Amino acid sequence: MTAERALRPVDLARLAGVSTQLVRDYADAGVLPPVERTASGYRRFHPVHARALLTYRALARGFGPETAREIMRAVHADDVPGALALVDAAHAELHARREALRATAEALQAVAGEASADEPGLRRPRVPLTVSEAAARVGVRPSALRVWESAGLLAPARERGTHYRRYGAADLRDARMISLLRQAGHPLAQIRPVLEDLRETGGSEALRAALDRRTRDLTRTSRATLEGTSRLHAYVTEAETEH
Repeated sequence: MTAERALRPVDLARLAGVSTQLVRDYADAGVLPPVERTASGYRRFHPVHARALLTYRALARGFGPETAREIMRAVHADDVPGALALVDAAHAELHARREALRATAEALQAVAGEASADEPGLRRPRVPLTVSEAAARVGVRPSALRVWESAGLLAPARERGTHYRRYGAADLRDARMISLLRQAGHPLAQIRPVLEDLRETGGSEALRAALDRRTRDLTRTSRATLEGTSRLHAYVTEAETEH
């Protein structure tokens, strides 16, 4: 390493498009390999640190900053199997999210089209249900139905006098859809247009748009993890060659 050209923090900062302080923070956090210092205490970086920095930045785009940091720390601790285990776990989680989205899309399409009216969870109630009965039918806590109502997503009828909530078939359909969309990771703000579209037009354009957005997000993440993994492979291979 001593034969390599020394680099300043500003050189690495410009290369990665970050601040010099962030470069120092990366060094202190173990994202970069150990950094030697001059007699006066200044850090002396080398091309290997630049490669590590670019590898980390690529990993962070796909795996997130925290996982990327742990991966780089493991590599610099000579624990490549540990680093690869983190990569494998992240890929498995991404696959699980994609499968959950696929399953949710199928279920939502069935609910939206009322194609599964005979399914126990979607069966039309003979009489309006209480909040506890409706929650049991949907598979959530009663408090969840109240939260969704507060957010303007549900509007069950109220009994005269007692003001108790009463849930009909349309309320159950909407609650079921909200539950499935929440399981897929959609925030409440994104669920509102889905319900409004189904109520107003009986169509599912907003539903398909929400699912398409999530699919595109997963695709971008997958591509980013692919790039990060490629960078990691090159970085680890080069480090093993140098050793």
